Amino acid sequence: MSYSSILFAEEAGVATITLNRPEKLNSFTATMHAELKHAVKRVGEGGTARCLLLTGAGRGFCAGQDLSDRVMGKDAAPPDLGHTLSTLYNPLVLSLRALEMPVVCAVNGVAAGAGANLALACDIVLAARSASFIQAFCKIGLMPDCGGTYFLPRLVGTARAMGLALLGDKLPAEQAADWGLIWKVVDDDKLAAESQALARHLATQPTKGLTLIRQALHQSAGNTIERQLAVEADLQRQAGRTADYREGVAAFMGKRPAKFTGS
Repeated sequence: MSYSSILFAEEAGVATITLNRPEKLNSFTATMHAELKHAVKRVGEGGTARCLLLTGAGRGFCAGQDLSDRVMGKDAAPPDLGHTLSTLYNPLVLSLRALEMPVVCAVNGVAAGAGANLALACDIVLAARSASFIQAFCKIGLMPDCGGTYFLPRLVGTARAMGLALLGDKLPAEQAADWGLIWKVVDDDKLAAESQALARHLATQPTKGLTLIRQALHQSAGNTIERQLAVEADLQRQAGRTADYREGVAAFMGKRPAKFTGS
């Protein structure tokens, strides 16, 4: 499949998906959704990728939904936005969370609306120093979607989540990092190199073990301590059966670098 709204590359164990509508700040269209669905499935089902890197082209990461697709005439019936979420945005978030590899996001500029929450769906988020995050939904009479009402309170707490969602203020990248919304801020001219280096590092690590870490952390928010301890036991049992665990122990005992294969 050829892509018109995204770019796809795979090298050194890293699959890179770049949102590529820079003239529209990489805002979502039906075409972009279809291409992202195909690309994420491609990463998960084949190839040699052991880490996914998601970023944007141009001066923005993603401005959310392209509202030119939502202009309503005076007598037009309102769109079914619930259907849009159920068929497009929700499957995208769930497909990223279900990947059996780490997902890194490099936010190169503004991340607004669904674009902000798409970034938060990833495992590790790096942002350029000039980047910002905006829960812009309240400005047009909507509520956060694309997982925003799930991610925000878990990352920054209820009070800050309420402020971000109800006011729609721009949150600079450095403040986002201070609040724990994202992992790290880097200088604009270093973002591409540093995010690629991070993704390539993760691609050399014990992929199945990293996937189990993702699963455990994703489940923890809704579990009691007793249930989470049981989850840890179940997932650790799986980790202990991997070739990478065997290699990790052997490398530690032999005082040499481990050579993980992802199996």
